[in-house]
Amino acid sequence: SLAPHLPRLLPPSLLLNDHYRPENCILGVGCLHHIVLNTPPAELRQWNQAEVVFQALFKHLFTTDAAVIQPVLSCLLDLLLVLENPLSSSRRKPCRHDDVLRLVLTHMEAEHKVALRRVFASALPLMGVAICRHLRRLERVVLGYLEVRDPPDETSRLQVLKALQNATRAAWPRMACRADVLLRCLLKLLLDASSDSDLGDSIRQTLMSEAVLCIKLLDGCCHGNLQVSLPAGVSHSLLH
Repeated sequence: SLAPHLPRLLPPSLLLNDHYRPENCILGVGCLHHIVLNTPPAELRQWNQAEVVFQALFKHLFTTDAAVIQPVLSCLLDLLLVLENPLSSSRRKPCRHDDVLRLVLTHMEAEHKVALRRVFASALPLMGVAICRHLRRLERVVLGYLEVRDPPDETSRLQVLKALQNATRAAWPRMACRADVLLRCLLKLLLDASSDSDLGDSIRQTLMSEAVLCIKLLDGCCHGNLQVSLPAGVSHSLLH
C-alpha cells in the first residue's frame, strides 16, 4: 500500500499532472493512476485527497490532445470507483460519474478528429449503467459515429456498438421507443460494411456480428415486434 507515502508522492504527481508539456503531463497522470490503484480507497478519501485528484484530472477532459485524454479517462474510471457508490446501486443520485459521462458525450457529438473519436469511443463501454441517464445524447452519438468509417480497425464504430449493447441490456424498457431509428442506422451499417472493399474480412465480420447483436437485443426490447418492420428474408437471416 502507498498510503504511508501519500504526503510525499501526491504533491509531485499533481505538479507533473499540471505541467504544460504533454509528455510530463502524461507521466503525472500515470503516477496518479498508480497511486489510485495501490492505495486503499478509505485512505484516498481521507482529507479529501481523492477529490483533489479528481479535480486535477477532470480539467484535462477539456483538452484536445488524445495522448493525454486516453490515460486521463482510464485513471478517472478507476478513481470513480473510489469516490462513488457502485453503479448498480438502487436510486443512485447524479454524481461525478455523470459529470464525466456527460462531458464525454458532449465532446463526442462535436468531435471530428479521428484519434479523439477513438479515445472517447473506447471509454464509452466502460461507463457502465450510468449511461442510462443519458440515453438521448447516447442515441445521437451512436447515430453519428456509425455513419462514419474508421479504417483500418473500425475502432470507433466497434466500441460504439458495444456501448449500445450495454445500454440496451441495462435500460431495455426505455429502448423500444428508439428501436426504429437505431434499426435503420444498423441496417445501413450492415449494408455499407458488406459492400466496403477496403475492409478486411475479419474486421467486416466482427463489425457485422456486433451490429447484428445490437439488432437482436433491440428486438428483445420490443418483444419480437421489431421483426414486423423487416422483410421476411432479412428478419430470418438476422434474428434467427
